[in-house]
Amino acid sequence: MIVTDPIADYLTRIRNAQQAGHRVVEIPSSRMKQAITEILYNQGYILKYKFDNDAGHQGIIKIALKYDPATKTPVIRKLQRISKPGLRQYRRANDLPRVINGLGIAIISTSKWVMTGKQARAENVGGEVLCFVY
Repeated sequence: MIVTDPIADYLTRIRNAQQAGHRVVEIPSSRMKQAITEILYNQGYILKYKFDNDAGHQGIIKIALKYDPATKTPVIRKLQRISKPGLRQYRRANDLPRVINGLGIAIISTSKWVMTGKQARAENVGGEVLCFVY
């Protein structure tokens, strides 16, 4: 299967797995997806992850999804793709968006690799706004 937007595919697989109530989701791997996965883990949106580079030529990422223990609702309420292949969204460091007044995160692809909007503002670098997570 040929995917024209691998980041949108990544976000959709996580979204669909959460909606179906799955504990683990497997996604074809890439360096960009690994970086986004590490950001989601560091920000507390996923339980844990594992990069399996032995599986096939591309490798896979196994992500353990995180749910609220009391209500069983997913921790990630919304994954929203911002910059799309047909319309890229670039922002300067001082114009980077704040997601839900700082409660969510914006994932930015900068010249210094992939980071959250808060980190990009701190390092004074702008870039492509990949997605919002909250």
